[in-house]
Amino acid sequence: MKLICINCPFGCEINVEEKGDELLISGNNCKAGEKYARNEVTCPKRMITSSAYVYGNKRVSCKSREAIDKKLIFSVMEEIHKLRLNAPIRINDVLIKNVLNSGVDIIATKNID
Repeated sequence: MKLICINCPFGCEINVEEKGDELLISGNNCKAGEKYARNEVTCPKRMITSSAYVYGNKRVSCKSREAIDKKLIFSVMEEIHKLRLNAPIRINDVLIKNVLNSGVDIIATKNID
């Protein structure tokens, strides 16, 4: 499998081969590239960005505090879209704690008065 590393501007082309239980990773110029490739093959994760409804016909932008398992993206989006929030909301307020028992919080990225 070939991947383009997204950790830095170099964009290394990384090769990943499976040999039994072992992953052989080559083409990366640093340890971050190796970690990225290993995670991308075994358990890919992504940051989630969205917005949630705030009473008064407003929306607050939000994101996952950390990258979340790629398989959970659509389910997490459903949870965000169920939210009905009251102002005021401050940047970094937790909107959903431990969303879907993932260990990751959904937080506000904007102030709403």
